[in-house]
Amino acid sequence: MTDIRPLRDFVRAATDAVARTPAEADLLPVLRGHLAALVATDTWLPDDLAQPHPQFYRQYLLHCDPLERFSVVSFVWGPGQQTPVHDHTVWGLIGMLRGQERSQPFGPDASGAMVAQGEATLLRPGQVEAVSPTLGDIHQVSNALDGQVSISIHVYGANIGAVHRWVYAADGTRKPFVSGYSNTTLPNLWDRSKEGA
Repeated sequence: MTDIRPLRDFVRAATDAVARTPAEADLLPVLRGHLAALVATDTWLPDDLAQPHPQFYRQYLLHCDPLERFSVVSFVWGPGQQTPVHDHTVWGLIGMLRGQERSQPFGPDASGAMVAQGEATLLRPGQVEAVSPTLGDIHQVSNALDGQVSISIHVYGANIGAVHRWVYAADGTRKPFVSGYSNTTLPNLWDRSKEGA
């Protein structure tokens, strides 16, 4: 049986941090530390929220704050899977749980075309990176490993599955999207009946 307590502890800490520290610049370092602690162990993610799809990545909702101030999601990447170039419109933290993930920042050039900006970031287990409109919000993410599944845990400053966002074509044109989620049920963080048994 999966011991989900680390996720519950993270949700409690994140709820407290968001309530006490609403400014993004102050909040992200606090949440980064809590997310790093969560992804430092790989025993808590329920198997049904870690399953890849053969054709495209999956985004499983693990928790959404009742006031939609933040959400926690597991991204599951099969070999060779990647996102389109996209934005978030809210702050986010990405913590690597299993495998490796590559994030390539994008931005418009002088003509408005979307081009890669700088070096890609390679995330390995335990590492945490941030995105936001203030830090750089447009990127493309892919599984960096050819032969295995990679899983990252994302925390966003909204109910990310309901946020109206954009995907970008190479010529800079954009198309709206709302990502939704791959699951229809949430993990039960609050059943303590089996703890200490």
